[in-house]
Amino acid sequence: MPRGAGRLSLFLLFTPFLLWIVLLIVLPQIGIGYVSLREKVGINQYEFGLKNYLDFVGEPIYRNTLLRTAWMSILVTACALVIGFPVAYYIAKAAGERSRATLFLMCLIPLWVSDLVRAYGWIVLLRETGVVSSVLLRLGIIGEPVEMLYNDVTVVIGLVYTVILFMIVPLVSTLQGMDNALLEAGYNLGGSRLTVFRRIIVPYAMPGIVAGCIITFMLTAGSYLTPILLGGKNSSWFTEQIYNQFITRYNWEAGATFGVVLLVFTSLVVWVGLWVTGQSLATTVAKD
Repeated sequence: MPRGAGRLSLFLLFTPFLLWIVLLIVLPQIGIGYVSLREKVGINQYEFGLKNYLDFVGEPIYRNTLLRTAWMSILVTACALVIGFPVAYYIAKAAGERSRATLFLMCLIPLWVSDLVRAYGWIVLLRETGVVSSVLLRLGIIGEPVEMLYNDVTVVIGLVYTVILFMIVPLVSTLQGMDNALLEAGYNLGGSRLTVFRRIIVPYAMPGIVAGCIITFMLTAGSYLTPILLGGKNSSWFTEQIYNQFITRYNWEAGATFGVVLLVFTSLVVWVGLWVTGQSLATTVAKD
């Protein structure tokens, strides 16, 4: 194939992807950043400055909500890793072909329905007159119906259920490339299961761990429906603050500012995590 034709084919192949990135990600972010720098000084009169960001820094409730969202997102990510790693290891190294396909299908089931339906499913299970409370009441374990919604534990459970697949898939992709001879060598050299896990499996799976944590953390921090529906008024999730500024107060400048702050803050957390683990974005998919 001539070099010119090859370049044309490559250009046509990547054009839809580039358009998607530019039109749906880059340009909207530039627009949000532009709006966040506008200061309203009168009716339809604006000046550019950092007043919106200074207002955010000066309001404790906004700062605390952002920090709470970050902390809860880290907790959800840690829980997803603890639960997802054994599942991913079994799928990658122990399950047969048919079992692997079945397990992947089970992991995909939560994505077949929307976040709204999944959240209402948890509400049906955990509300005061829900399935769990009714079963416990009939078994005599509890004396009266118990409300299990509107607390942090419920929010964490709902979010882990939502994002667990995005932790499992990168781990499976990484662990499938690990040669079983490495494990056999570790055992032959006298290593215990814990030693082999700590010295061989975890270091090899680190790119998949970091990739899964990044995806899970970003999805959790940007979630809206699950924290609001399962946490109720006590959710204190930062995306609710963004929604209130845009929709309830119709303060687009503040809403855009909150959106930029969330993006920058979560990106900073991700980069700190990469630095702590000694990884980079180029090595979060697989080892060289």
